[in-house]
Amino acid sequence: MGGVVMKWVSLYVICLLMLVSCGGSSSRSTEVNVLCNPQEVLCKGLADEFTTKFGIKVNYVQLSAGESLTRLRGQKEQGEFDVWIGGAVDNFIVAKNEGLLEKYLSSNAVNLLDPEAYKDPDDFWTGIYLGTLVFGTNSEWLAAHPEIEPPHSWDDLLKPEFKGKVIIAHPATSGTSYNLLITILQLKGEVEGWNYFHALSNQIYQFTKSGTTTPKYVGQGDAVVCVAFAQAVIQEMEKNKLPLTITLPQEGTGYELAGIAMLKGAKHSDAAQLWIDWLLTPDGQNIYAKYHSYQDPTIKGVNVSHLELKDAKRINYDFIWSAEHKDKFVKKFTQEIATADNLLR
Repeated sequence: MGGVVMKWVSLYVICLLMLVSCGGSSSRSTEVNVLCNPQEVLCKGLADEFTTKFGIKVNYVQLSAGESLTRLRGQKEQGEFDVWIGGAVDNFIVAKNEGLLEKYLSSNAVNLLDPEAYKDPDDFWTGIYLGTLVFGTNSEWLAAHPEIEPPHSWDDLLKPEFKGKVIIAHPATSGTSYNLLITILQLKGEVEGWNYFHALSNQIYQFTKSGTTTPKYVGQGDAVVCVAFAQAVIQEMEKNKLPLTITLPQEGTGYELAGIAMLKGAKHSDAAQLWIDWLLTPDGQNIYAKYHSYQDPTIKGVNVSHLELKDAKRINYDFIWSAEHKDKFVKKFTQEIATADNLLR
């Protein structure tokens, strides 16, 4: 009998020393560090909702997609973040190739509407929402100039009436604008595409750091038209009541697939996995609209807020080609079209 007691005492001591859960939860993470690319209101909303639901503290930093990739490269050996959410998967593909991501296949990946298109074949990232590039035009300016139509094609942005009135982000810091760059290069070919951007640069009011801020400048009247993802324009229309009109490029438009991934060296990998699992459920993705973020879902069973965007003519966006040429194309844009200095926030 004494031997049995000693056996259980020894097992108990071993469990304490190894800090594993023998009927308890001593190894469960109590916090998670998130690198978040969507707008601040959604980053904070997701953090608050996650903490309320799971009792895990969320420490997040909100950065644009380009800034995030730079930050991860600089912190590669330090494990500053556990999970990265919301950047276009072009950036995730680059990060995967540079060894910045950790493989994780969520059991909730079965909820994906298109598993082949919305998930990395090697399980390093998964898509959590779609965004469509649109034109956002100041509707008050249009009312004051009834002879002018909002843009309905990419070439419309080059019209004389929009000279000095177009605002876009810089692709060196913005996933939105890099998506725009790739969209034009795919539609027009590289030679005509770069010629287009040389012409477009003469139309620009100013370049911004983040693509999500351009609708605000248009709605405030600083510029007349922007190119942004639909959710950024809709947010300014619905939350901030800014006068904006959405139109779509008739020849086709680009779209982003925003990703989520666990990061290499994650210190709270269990919480990171839980975060990923959660955002691959209707409970997680239905939260977007609650915080004025109007993306299309990637999984089944999610409410869609703006059905009219389903009619958008999306191009067959080549995420692999986009990722493979990112450094080259951003460098060319910076050297030949516009520097990345003095960008508007």
